Formats: sequence, C-alpha cells, structure tokens
Amino acid sequence: MSDILSQAEIEALLSTLGADSGGGPSGPAPMGGGAAPRPKSSGSRAPKTQNYSYEVYDFRRPDKLSKDQLRTLSMLHETFARAAGSALSAQTRSQINIEMISMEQIPYDEYLRSISASVFGIVSLPPLNGQIVVEMEMGLMFALVDKMLGGPGRPMERSVLTDIEKPLVRSILDRMLGALKQSWEGVVVVSPSVDGLETSSQFVSVAPPNDIVLVILFEVKIGEMRTAMSICVPYLVLKPITIKLSAQKWFASSGKRQSPAIRRLVSNQVTSTEVPCQVLLGKAVVPFEEFLEVKVGDVIKLDQMTEKDLTFMVANVPKFKGRPMMNGKRYVFSITEPILQ
Repeated sequence: MSDILSQAEIEALLSTLGADSGGGPSGPAPMGGGAAPRPKSSGSRAPKTQNYSYEVYDFRRPDKLSKDQLRTLSMLHETFARAAGSALSAQTRSQINIEMISMEQIPYDEYLRSISASVFGIVSLPPLNGQIVVEMEMGLMFALVDKMLGGPGRPMERSVLTDIEKPLVRSILDRMLGALKQSWEGVVVVSPSVDGLETSSQFVSVAPPNDIVLVILFEVKIGEMRTAMSICVPYLVLKPITIKLSAQKWFASSGKRQSPAIRRLVSNQVTSTEVPCQVLLGKAVVPFEEFLEVKVGDVIKLDQMTEKDLTFMVANVPKFKGRPMMNGKRYVFSITEPILQ
C-alpha cells in the first residue's frame, strides 16, 4: 500500500470523522479505501459523571501550618489554659477558669482590626526570634487587678493603666508566661519575658500587616463574668520549630526516657537543695487588747498538750509528728510518725 493518501481517501476519511462527530453509524475508513465494520453497540448509555469535593482556598490568607501541626499546637495551648487558670487562681485567691475556644491562621492586620479595648503584652521567647502578643480585655485585666488589691473583682470603664496598676499587670502576665513555658516544654524550652505593655493596637507591631499569624482565642470565667483573651504568634516565630510540631514527633519526644547524665544532674540539684524545717510548739488565740500589753516574762498558754506529739513542719507544710529530746547540750526532735496528706 502507498504511504501517501490519495485525494479520494482523504475526503473519505474526513467524511467519516464528520459522521462520527454527528453520531452517524459509519466508522473510520481504512487507508485502502474499503469500509471497515464497526463493533455493535450494546445500547446508548449516559456518560459517567464524577462528584468532586473541593475546598475554598483564599490566596490572600495562605495556610502556613498543616492540620497535624495545628492539632499539636491545640493540645499545647489546652495545657496552657489549665495551667494559667490555676496560676491566676492562686494569685488572686479566687476561682478562675480558662478554656481554649478556637485557633486560626489570619493576616496580622486582620487580627489587630478585630480587637477594641485591650491590654497587650509584648513578649519575647528566647531562643526563638521575634515576639508574640498576649492580649487581655480591659474588663478582665481590671477585674484581676481589683481582686489582687482585695476587691470583689469589679471591671472598670477605663482604657489606660495607672503607674500602680502597671506592675500588677506585669505580675499577672509573668504568671501566665510561666504557664506558657511549662506547656511548650514538650516542643521547645523558652524563657518568656514581657518586653512592653500597650493599651492601643496601633503601637503593637510584632509582624508585617500581611504576614500570617496564629491566633489562639480563650474564654476566661471569673465567677459570673465571662471575658476573652488571646495569644498571637507570628508564623516566623514558629517556623524554626515546625518540624517538631507533628503529633508523632511530639509524643515520641515526650515519652523518651531521661539519659543518665540528666538524671544525675537532677539528683544533684535536688540533694543540694535546702528546705526550711521548724517544730510547731502550739498555737494560742489572744485578744488584741491583751496582745498589746504582752511584755517580757509573761506566760502565754498554748493549745498543745505536754503528753502529745509536736508537729514537724517542712517548708510550712506539716510532715511529721514527734517529741523534743536532748542530745548532749542540744535539743533534737525525734520523729514518731509521718503525717499523711
């Protein structure tokens, strides 16, 4: 057969293709000009359709962290919420509950636009580069300050901090940063410190406006009052430790056994630590008028019976029962039983 098609063969081929596109019965003609039989169809069938699922992606707000990394960060900050609630409860001597509500990745300028009246703590996290923001609503901050000063925890309608309130606010942030350090220890050991306090978002600049930041929102409950706080972490701060944020690596590192060198170091630090110990001879309740008249030589009656054991205190915590004795010219304390907590 010739390798070059004749004009008749070209026309026949074109007509065959036209018939196929129009749904005609004729099939493609061979180059020899003869008609080739077409396989019989089993009947007309509707074309198959596939259902595709899709997710809207905003290129102006790209996700820097994967779902696995966000899951690890969520667990870390749930731990932070519990630890911070306990720390603030001890500091204010009242019940404070903190619960993580949400976590999202947004541009930094969008985060600042979403905040109105708040106190911003600008915090550095060495050895990580950059700064983060710990934001607390004004009502929450003034309620905590009021409790620290002996009040019931009333929020105030003010937008500035006095010179007396600023050190108290810093002490509150220091407590929270201690909880943050504790919760992050499974990933990286940081030494957080407050670099500055601001009450206006326009003076808070820890990242360029279009940079992506991780925003963690918390709900704070103080009695019947419910307020909010948030932590803003720029992606550039988290970038050096993103490889450690996978849940698999996090659980693997948290389950590692300590090396002998670390155990020896901890043991040496514990054994060389000094703790104050004292023996409680007894207690007495004296009217204030009589207390003002106490002088040398007076006898104060205690509630301790002579035939009963005394209490041995370790760092102001009752630990043992025992009796005083003499060892040569020195008083000693003979322990008889431990005090079970």
